[in-house]
Amino acid sequence: MFVSKLIKFLVLAGILSSQLLFASFAKATISASVSDAFSTLGDNIAQTWSSPAHYDLYVPAITWHARFDYDKEKTDKYNERPWGAGFGQSRWDDKGNWHGLYLMAFKDSFNKWEPIGGYGWEKTWRPLADDKFHLGLGYTVGATARDNWNYIPIPVVLPLASIGYGPATFQMTYIPGTYNNGNVYFAWMRFQF
Repeated sequence: MFVSKLIKFLVLAGILSSQLLFASFAKATISASVSDAFSTLGDNIAQTWSSPAHYDLYVPAITWHARFDYDKEKTDKYNERPWGAGFGQSRWDDKGNWHGLYLMAFKDSFNKWEPIGGYGWEKTWRPLADDKFHLGLGYTVGATARDNWNYIPIPVVLPLASIGYGPATFQMTYIPGTYNNGNVYFAWMRFQF
């Protein structure tokens, strides 16, 4: 019970710090519609936090550096097996969409530990008569930290996509970047229990 509460606290702290950073920027430079979006985001995070929980186990599966945007000598040195694990709490809203809070740690491209925590949302479709099969598209917002950046927390906003059946979901994102930097496909399994 203590570990679960500690994980929730760490995830919430990461989310709130990145949300505060984004909110202060938004207030200074962006219109009221963005402020409304942050309010909705905050409401969704709070509701996911306090809802009766589904717990999720995250198992990183693959990291792939886009070969068209990297020198071969770089990709030959990179780790593309992101060993690690994570834990989360999620809910399905009344529209059938997925909301999740998570904390995950995995081996990054340099084979160093990288933590990431945040909130994810996916619009979910169930295209077959079988309600267990689902597809999702959405986003995640949170924070990460990397060894090569001295573990300074870095806010992240990334796209999400998924395909799943029942409690097992293959979820993925793409980290954009420049030549020899970023442009990474990252995917993991999420098991709901």
